[in-house]
Amino acid sequence: MKLDKQDVQRALKTISAPGEGENMIDSGAVKNIVVFGDEVIVDITISNPTLQAKKRTEVDIMKTIHEQVYPKAKIVVNVKADALAKPKNEIKGNPIPGIQNIVAVASGKGGVGKSTVTANLAVTLAKMGFKVGILDADIYGPSIPIMFDVVNGRPLAVNVDGKSKMKPVENYGVKILSIGFFTKPDQAVVWRGPMASKALNQMIFDAAWGELDFLLIDLPPGTGDIHLSIMQSLPITGAVVVSTPQNVALADAKKGVAMFQQDSINVPVLGIIENMAYFTPAELPENKYYIFGKEGAKNLSEDLKVPFLGEIPLVQSVREAGDIGRPAALQTATPIQEAFENLTRNVVQEVVNRNEDLPPTEAIKITTMAGCSAVNK
Repeated sequence: MKLDKQDVQRALKTISAPGEGENMIDSGAVKNIVVFGDEVIVDITISNPTLQAKKRTEVDIMKTIHEQVYPKAKIVVNVKADALAKPKNEIKGNPIPGIQNIVAVASGKGGVGKSTVTANLAVTLAKMGFKVGILDADIYGPSIPIMFDVVNGRPLAVNVDGKSKMKPVENYGVKILSIGFFTKPDQAVVWRGPMASKALNQMIFDAAWGELDFLLIDLPPGTGDIHLSIMQSLPITGAVVVSTPQNVALADAKKGVAMFQQDSINVPVLGIIENMAYFTPAELPENKYYIFGKEGAKNLSEDLKVPFLGEIPLVQSVREAGDIGRPAALQTATPIQEAFENLTRNVVQEVVNRNEDLPPTEAIKITTMAGCSAVNK
């Protein structure tokens, strides 16, 4: 018997792919039908990627052609899964009303100056006229209160629309919430993941942040539970990764970038910052000594094809300013202030680029965890 392509098309119009309403022909799922003698080849694309859906589609097509067209037809079904793109303006999770951009500041390892960069980035944004807040999510080593000279600060309770909220502590034009406000200076925070996540959620959603252009989140070093909890709770606009130029730090920074770029997380990486890029002694202002290596983070950004946001020199005044609670970027007419201003301008530009080119980030939905990997967006 000679099969007719139109008969096959009419048969496939009577069935639909798993989870789809329209029939296989009208929905466009069937991409091609080839008929040669008693042989039929059907190419079809479905939105459900599961093995069960693929098998069911194959069986349904073969059964329908055998029943409605020719019982002895030799049928080959090529099923391809192509998950449908989600609407561009869909945001899952719980965005915070009034906050325009949420930027996570991360590092693959500790000791690279992530909190120092966060503090100076925040005050520079504030100097530029932006409304800025910091959420100190470094549960086990909260240092933002020290860097802003608010160690003894305590968030006050305020009434917002009939609900009691925490009012962030403010200094240098930056609103701050930190777990350090709720613990004693000599008290170790020994919490399991769920306890830490609950505390962070309270600081995020039970706070009266008001109107903010930027909320910076100072993440703990590494890639772990807290990072997943934050990204599960909030649609992060983008992330910046801080590293020093040395190889051991770069290896961990690479992991930090990879974490944000996982399919299950998919947070845009705004770029990499190189801290402690070089040392210039005060008595030799024209000299640069590359103590930890030269342009390591810059080269890494090129390898990973993410923007390089800038370099911050190793300057004694940065450490001293952090220790006394007055970020170094508040200084005027100094090389370190200029470095942070250049860095901040680049961050702002990358946020603008990201918002123009990409849909809003979704907060990830963690349905199961194996080790530290999240699945299902």
